[in-house]
Amino acid sequence: MSGCEMMQMEGGKQLFAQASAVSIHTGNIVNWSRLKKKCPTSPSEELQDCIRETLEKWCSQVSPELLKEPPATLECTITQDVDSISPEEREELKVSACSALSVSQLDSVIIAPPPLEDGASLSLSHLQPYWEELETLVQSQSIVAIGTSDLDKVLLEQLYQWAQVKPSSNQVNLASCCVMPPELTAYAKEYDIQLLTHSDPKELIPMLSFQEAVIASVQDNLAYEWITKWVLRYSVIVKSRGIIKSKGYLVYAKRIRY
Repeated sequence: MSGCEMMQMEGGKQLFAQASAVSIHTGNIVNWSRLKKKCPTSPSEELQDCIRETLEKWCSQVSPELLKEPPATLECTITQDVDSISPEEREELKVSACSALSVSQLDSVIIAPPPLEDGASLSLSHLQPYWEELETLVQSQSIVAIGTSDLDKVLLEQLYQWAQVKPSSNQVNLASCCVMPPELTAYAKEYDIQLLTHSDPKELIPMLSFQEAVIASVQDNLAYEWITKWVLRYSVIVKSRGIIKSKGYLVYAKRIRY
């Protein structure tokens, strides 16, 4: 590493140590050679690796101008890793991210609330604020369809009856059930709700895993102060072939001063 690169790296670490929030955009990870060689064993491990590598790259490319007026919220994005979609390509692609890919509309968004802190069961009242935001985006034509993840038949029915914009799909975790519950299947069929499967953990990246990625990439001695607030995973799929053209993560975290 050259002297200039070392200075940039130290500058990036300094900015990170002063920040109160961070927004991380991995860009398209489909072509990351390092991830292909390692083959992460789980979605959580993949995300942790992506966060670590993105922060390392970002630190090594920090502009000196940024150090003069450090922002409270860091935007950690590697510009060359971000793919945009041209209008000519858009008709052939199914997209689940918007501004990150320079498109005006998403084909689908699926919401997956994290486990509740007090160990309580998820209820309609927990879902309603998030769903209302998604409904607004559907009504403004920013999203075509919205769906849910890991709702049982009772909660899916409650949401469907309450919502103005009905859920078009519900994901079921393969780890929790090998066979779709019959009552859920029957209800989904009756109301034309697509049942999908996934294998993600309840919490895509645990707090400790995020903090470990911060320590490994920017050596922040106060990494334990960082709390992830939300994670978004997006994908761009070629409709006619089902091939993933682009995939990435957006992560937002805040520093909680103790």
